Amino acid sequence: MADEQDPSKPSSGDVSRREFVTLSIAAGMALAAGGASAAVPVVETTVEVKTPDGTCDAAFIHPTTGAHPAVLIWPDAFGLRPSMRDIAKRIAGEGYSVLVPNPFYRLAKAPVFADPTKFDFANQADMAKLQPLMASINAAGAAERDAVALIAFLDSQGQVDKNKKIGTQGYCMGGPLVVKTAATVPNRVGAGASFHGGGLVTDQATSPHLLAPKITARMYFGIASNDDMRQPDAKDKLKEAFAAAKVTAEIEVYPAALHGWCVPDMPLQNGNPIYKRDDAERAWTKLVALYKTALA
Repeated sequence: MADEQDPSKPSSGDVSRREFVTLSIAAGMALAAGGASAAVPVVETTVEVKTPDGTCDAAFIHPTTGAHPAVLIWPDAFGLRPSMRDIAKRIAGEGYSVLVPNPFYRLAKAPVFADPTKFDFANQADMAKLQPLMASINAAGAAERDAVALIAFLDSQGQVDKNKKIGTQGYCMGGPLVVKTAATVPNRVGAGASFHGGGLVTDQATSPHLLAPKITARMYFGIASNDDMRQPDAKDKLKEAFAAAKVTAEIEVYPAALHGWCVPDMPLQNGNPIYKRDDAERAWTKLVALYKTALA
């Protein structure tokens, strides 16, 4: 049973199992982008969030005391797993209450991919597992319904300062989900960051960049070099769309970074690592600065 008198715990009925992990400032923690220590100790809990489409398992991570601005993290195509929890712990250590959903909850519980480093994009069996999962969250209206439910969950938690705007960040597949979230709940989302987001600009009427007029959040887009090479006009269309909507947006290409560079457990590409620590740290600095400015 949840203790309703204890503000450090999520609301009753939302927790499926408790994995309270209090991390001391002195000990710090091993984190996604290079092992930097958290500024404050945090608590991690596995929770369940009711959505119109079912029950979404998620990680809720927040400082041990107080109420803080909320952050919603959209994972990449490998979903909720230890590396995404580590990213959440790190941003929580900066003073945020963070929710990381399993984007594939309609089909499976997390983690769906125990070890993404062994995934082979050229392997038909691996792709056959991945494609239906991605289709489930990318189906029409799915992300929007989830965004409303996940933000409502955050706003129901005592660890969230509802007087502050919410931030949202996403990786690869999660980039477009950030844009959809910011457009769906503009009254709550104050900042959005996409790192090596895929499919941000398409030739379809449903292209995420066309949602710019619905967004009020300050936005950041970090683009991988190979994504830019494949679609060199995407950055310009992003800039034009957000400028026309009078939405503050920074869009930049990381010239030495490949798609996926921010996440440590990416598979090798041509025998070489995708994760690039120096550029991941640069991206992290951009993220923290964005939240400090837009969620204050």
